[in-house]
Amino acid sequence: MTNLAPVRAAAVEFAPEVTYLNTSSWGLLPRRTIAAVKALADENAAGRRVGAGSFDAVEAARAGFARIAGVHPDRVATGGSVTVHVGLIAASLPPGAEVLCPEGEFSSVVSPFALRGDLRMRYAPLADLAGAVRPSTALVAFSAVQSADGRVADLAAVRAAAAAHGARTLLDGTQAAGWFPLDAGAYDYTVTGGFKFLLCPRGTSFLTVTEEAQGTLPHLFAGWVSAGAPWAGNYGPLERVAPTARGFDEPPAFLSYHGAEHSLDLLAEVGAEALYAHATGLAARLRAGLGELGHETVPGESAIVSVPGLGHRQPELAKAQIAVSAPVGKLRISCHLYNTEADVDRVLEFLG
Repeated sequence: MTNLAPVRAAAVEFAPEVTYLNTSSWGLLPRRTIAAVKALADENAAGRRVGAGSFDAVEAARAGFARIAGVHPDRVATGGSVTVHVGLIAASLPPGAEVLCPEGEFSSVVSPFALRGDLRMRYAPLADLAGAVRPSTALVAFSAVQSADGRVADLAAVRAAAAAHGARTLLDGTQAAGWFPLDAGAYDYTVTGGFKFLLCPRGTSFLTVTEEAQGTLPHLFAGWVSAGAPWAGNYGPLERVAPTARGFDEPPAFLSYHGAEHSLDLLAEVGAEALYAHATGLAARLRAGLGELGHETVPGESAIVSVPGLGHRQPELAKAQIAVSAPVGKLRISCHLYNTEADVDRVLEFLG
């Protein structure tokens, strides 16, 4: 059954004009988020806002993500993209370090390491990732939920294997945070883009780093916000950076973060357990219906349903105003807060 808390929240906050099942590409913005962005834009246009935006909104978003990730806000750095955060971690590794990634991993998780040119890259099937960790592995970099097809990694097994061999872990939570339980403190680093299942405007990204691992990161992108106190480090070289993860903050995209504060509040109001049950319940209904139609789906308990061999139907679905995507030739259908059983049934009717 559809959970009532998400249904009520969806009715208040969203009004999509299409059957939207494409959160793996980007999430819909809640009404409260749009209102906050518009208000700041109007203030900037009128010259009423000092400094183009408020650091209070950035701190609220940091705290909101920290609640979802299960860590203290001091362990969260804010920025604009996953690629930059991964690049910072890539820069911390010594030449020759071995990095292990799943085959077919999202480019932003892999490329900053691979393109350095002086690291040893290894790849393994996602199902065999834990078994591929070895004593020479310096870092395991992988997504909690695969972008291409929604497969969920065996997180406990990978963590245990990395710990047994002394390897650090980097988890990308972009396709997970917002519907999947995320324990960021269990990994040396996590990176999460905010514009998908966290329902934030694009330009929001969160890095978490344990206190122990923080000492290995270079202050490669240090700037005026790295001091930790707004406006305290505007001129000349910084005398010091913030001792917490805030020392790795990027200058904020204020319009995005003014919205992110409210998107993350909405997710907190709905609750992680309710949202997980809602999204995976809809996905299970979709998998069952596709099976009855004779279509095999990528197995698993994920909010993302991937159907091999049906990627070519995506343009037809788009013409019917059903928004889905088709990476690597598979039809990818994402269920989230604003989706209903009626959305799922419409897709099944169309494909049938």
